[in-house]
Amino acid sequence: MADQNLTIMEEFILLGFSEFPNIQGFLFVLFLFIYISILLGNSLIIVITNVEPALQTPMYYFLGNFSFLEICYTSVTLPRMLMNLWSQKRNISLVSCAVQMCFFLILAAVESFLLAVMAYDRYMAICRPLYYPLIMNHKMCVQMVIGSWITGIPVLIGQTYQIFSVPFCGSNKLNHVFCDMPPLMKLTCGDTSWDKFFIYFDCFLFGLIPFILILFSYIRILNAILKLPSTTGRSKAFSTCSSHLIVVCLFYGSGFIAYLLSMSSYSDRMEKISLIYIIVTPMFNPLIYSLRNKDFTKAMKKHFVLIFF
Repeated sequence: MADQNLTIMEEFILLGFSEFPNIQGFLFVLFLFIYISILLGNSLIIVITNVEPALQTPMYYFLGNFSFLEICYTSVTLPRMLMNLWSQKRNISLVSCAVQMCFFLILAAVESFLLAVMAYDRYMAICRPLYYPLIMNHKMCVQMVIGSWITGIPVLIGQTYQIFSVPFCGSNKLNHVFCDMPPLMKLTCGDTSWDKFFIYFDCFLFGLIPFILILFSYIRILNAILKLPSTTGRSKAFSTCSSHLIVVCLFYGSGFIAYLLSMSSYSDRMEKISLIYIIVTPMFNPLIYSLRNKDFTKAMKKHFVLIFF
């Protein structure tokens, strides 16, 4: 019977929000609105940072790439979730599940590295202003973005292969809205200690190390800001970092809660907290930068005036 179960495990059932059958339509409309908001808001950032001459700086180059990443990040999971809510068909094939998880992990790692790159950019601008134009030239910016995109790909493809090479048995129901490592590991047979080790290794390599680099950068930035003689200078310097700092807190705060809790006590409720860093960070990214960044707000108003008048 065990061998038969291993043979016929060809798809999973994403339970998602099936425990709330009476509000499926409301959830579909809610998440559709969120997804459209993410697409429009981040697309607006990409367009503005590319067409406005005053924003042709490394900071906004990274911001445009970050917004493109946010669109890709949510597009890996939200369209499938919307389709499941609309059709009430929650099955996903083994291959589709592996592909979704692999892209999700890769894009999460890219976001972590890109946030670290953006912190380094702010560090150079504030702490090394004389060297900033020389070091943060366009070629270096392109190389840093490419490095952020490709660094984690081999490791995370291997991680995906490792998880899906382990036999699954028993139930094929995932109490989650998409294919993610922790709920999948609950369905594997045999010893999963190596899989758990690799999850912590991934958290260290793609989460903790970039976070430490960000933290180190902001310690140096804060030290440099406090040494500025004028209050106006300190306020202006801090305002260039505050938007990025808020996004960092949103992303790492939710990510660490979801993945650094003990796997043995991983609860069903905790699994759905993944929605925070799938949805909240991409959705609030445009709002944070448009409301707190005066240069971006000024450029946005300028182009809206040209469009409508």
